[in-house]
Amino acid sequence: MPTCSYRPAAQLRQALLDGAELALIDVREEADFARSHPLFAANLPLSKLELDIFRRVPRLTTPITVYDGGEGLAERAVERLQSWGYEDVALLEGGLSGWQRSGGELFQDVNSPSKAFGELVESERHTPSLSAGEVKALLDSSQEVVVVDARRFDEYQTMNIPGSISVPGGELALRIEGLVPSSQATVIVNCAGRTRSIIGTQSLRNAGLPNPVYALRNGTIGWTLAGFDLERGQQRRYDADFRASAERAATVRQVAERAGVAFIGSPTLQRWLRQPARTTYLFDVRSPEEYAAGHLPQSVSAPGGQLVQETDHFASVRGARIVLVADDEIRAPITASWLAQMGWEVAVLRDARAEDFSERGTPAGHVPPGSQVEEISAPQLAQQLREPGTVVLDFTTSANYVARHIPGAYWLIRSQLRQALEVIPSAERYVVTCGSSLLARYAAPEVAALTGKPVRLLSGGTLTWIDAGLALEHGETHLATPRSDRYQRPYEGTDNSPAAMQAYLDWEFGLVEQLKRDGTHGFTVL
Repeated sequence: MPTCSYRPAAQLRQALLDGAELALIDVREEADFARSHPLFAANLPLSKLELDIFRRVPRLTTPITVYDGGEGLAERAVERLQSWGYEDVALLEGGLSGWQRSGGELFQDVNSPSKAFGELVESERHTPSLSAGEVKALLDSSQEVVVVDARRFDEYQTMNIPGSISVPGGELALRIEGLVPSSQATVIVNCAGRTRSIIGTQSLRNAGLPNPVYALRNGTIGWTLAGFDLERGQQRRYDADFRASAERAATVRQVAERAGVAFIGSPTLQRWLRQPARTTYLFDVRSPEEYAAGHLPQSVSAPGGQLVQETDHFASVRGARIVLVADDEIRAPITASWLAQMGWEVAVLRDARAEDFSERGTPAGHVPPGSQVEEISAPQLAQQLREPGTVVLDFTTSANYVARHIPGAYWLIRSQLRQALEVIPSAERYVVTCGSSLLARYAAPEVAALTGKPVRLLSGGTLTWIDAGLALEHGETHLATPRSDRYQRPYEGTDNSPAAMQAYLDWEFGLVEQLKRDGTHGFTVL
């Protein structure tokens, strides 16, 4: 039986100050994580730890510290991590409350390091911004105004400022010159809240764009709170064939070099990737479509704007090394300049050739081996469900379940299986599923052990049921556990209350002071 050792919070804080590699993992569900966590904690819920752990913590000798809020999840996570070969795994002494008792600062929401950094950038660089009313007046005037939305395209489609164009943050410096009618046109950068607006605006200013550039203060939240309407379902996007000028590329490189970014060749990259005592992430910062069309083997898709916004999600080992690659001279350096200011050791691969982008598609993630489980096809399950005695357990995300699921299926969080089975009617047999059945395969032996009943795996998951054209159910019809797998972001969608949106903005405004109290961030702003 693996043993659990304990790591004091003071030791972790010193490691952060020293720039040492560490992974501080919160194994609670995202909604619980968003309520309070240390600044550099990475959220990897126990319920789906298998799916992401090898990508986010790729080196088996990385010092890993695991915690929860006293639910008993961390001990189970340590056992699993050790069984998968991780050699240096410990529990955070005292858990989350121990961190707080030792004087550690607690942060809210998700992607807190990036959001706090964005607020620090605005505070120190005085990044110019305009209120929703001021932007609306500009748009209603005869002046040349271009509004660019720095979020992902799917977020833009949810709701956007009228007339705005989707240009995800990592693309801005590369594409903006193809969107402005003249150097006098005013450029407005927006996101849903604040961070990507601030970083996008400052990116264009750092890149030397001659136009006046402003962030839309408080993004679509601010626009909504001002009582203005949003568009929905828009398709406007940047010109994917446009490339910025050589002058822009030279300015961006200078910014990256000032930030301490290294420019390396392929031999150095390969040597780094082979180092057993150092974690090196290789991120492709182009668009997901470009990545799928051809990328470097071993690289992971991390579009530049999202990488800066969600650094903790992509690179969960604080103190690791990051190498960025793209097929132009702007996207990797501009992204690297921000990561370097966030305290990362960052390099740009400078000699990638077109033929090196040889791997196509999106590689399947490396996951621990699952158990051998007897499978059942979608048509067989449909036939079986015509008679009583079979209960379907769905381990997909709650959002996927609400959108569509097998009629009568119960949704639950895997780490709360024991509690869920207390409210789910007993059955003669169980069938487990999720979107693809990848996660359900890990859950199958756990269901069998707790119920003592036969358990089968839906072959190919719920997607095969959908592809077969079988009946579907929608909504929160059979929730066996609360929907805590995802934190409801106040800046997503169009149905959030004004109070929740304002509370979110107030939280962001206080992040600079929280950084001062925390003292471990290592951020510098050029």
